[in-house]
Amino acid sequence: MASRDLNTRGYQARSGQGDPEPLNVLNSAATSLLRRVPADVWCAVMLDPATLLDTGGFHEQGFRAESMPRLFEIEHGEQTGVDNIRALARRRAASSLLSVSTGGDLARNVYYRDILAPEGLADELRVTLKADGCTWGLLVLCRARESAPFTAKDLAVAEAASAPAAAQLRRALLLKGIDDVEVPDAPGLVTARPDGRITYVSRIADYWLAQVAERRRDTGITTYTLTAVLSHARDRTSADPVSARVRLHSGRWLTISAWTEALGGEGGEEMVIASLTPSLPVALNALVLNGYGLTPRERQIAQFVILGRAYAEIGDLLGIREQTVNDHMRKVFAKTGVDNRIELCTNLFTRHHLPVLADPPLSTDGRLMGS
Repeated sequence: MASRDLNTRGYQARSGQGDPEPLNVLNSAATSLLRRVPADVWCAVMLDPATLLDTGGFHEQGFRAESMPRLFEIEHGEQTGVDNIRALARRRAASSLLSVSTGGDLARNVYYRDILAPEGLADELRVTLKADGCTWGLLVLCRARESAPFTAKDLAVAEAASAPAAAQLRRALLLKGIDDVEVPDAPGLVTARPDGRITYVSRIADYWLAQVAERRRDTGITTYTLTAVLSHARDRTSADPVSARVRLHSGRWLTISAWTEALGGEGGEEMVIASLTPSLPVALNALVLNGYGLTPRERQIAQFVILGRAYAEIGDLLGIREQTVNDHMRKVFAKTGVDNRIELCTNLFTRHHLPVLADPPLSTDGRLMGS
């Protein structure tokens, strides 16, 4: 079986040169797995751990463009299928083989019928990149009907690859990034019809979408990341918007929010509307703390500390002793590489809160501008 060639030029992670970029980490994880578990079709995707929506990745060796609208509808709109990403995120195991999950009855699975079968594929192996209960990415490997089937050994190899790859990806996403150019802060606007066809992309939205860390074929689809969010919003019964936080090539974060709305009021033509805005610092603090590998309790206490609460006050709020709070914070300091609460707050302030000062040479999201 001959796997499609993996184009790694310019994306190999480089050891000893600081924290790698997220796409480098994702590419390295996929490359390593594909050496041991070859595939005819594959993709590697970054995910927003809060919403499990696509936030960039490698799609060049993935499914044909004609399959993608239906794939996003199944994955993020209908959210059906035994190995849907949301079902996988809830499981203890990180790897899953569709033929096993369906009990060998692939024909009854909508994802197999509508996506794999038309592509001439016989089975799909999925690997969720999980770290501390959060899912940060997904590796998808498929084999054609004429290829050798996946084995139990392949599944075990994929399972072992999940945790280290997830930890590296989380760190690369959250703990690195210096801007070297000035960028606008204005929101962008995108509108689409219920069938998914995009009808309008504002100039600023086009700028933001060009910054998404995503590699794919030239398919005519604006981005797979945006398509995933639009698909999720289109099939929701709630009018509340859905959102995904997306890391850009520059190291900044973008929030894509989408909702459905009847133009002209009730009875008007229904459209799906998306806004693209720089993520607010307060929305990133929890993510950044997660990037250091803090436990849920350590993150909770650290966020109270960031808000200026005293240890005794935090203890009263959580119903624990002040000494317990102090013990948790010692672990927080060790994991974040600081010595005290002042340094912890300064670290987050420097990364995400300096933009309110609007004083060059700082970028608009608080990272130091490159010289």
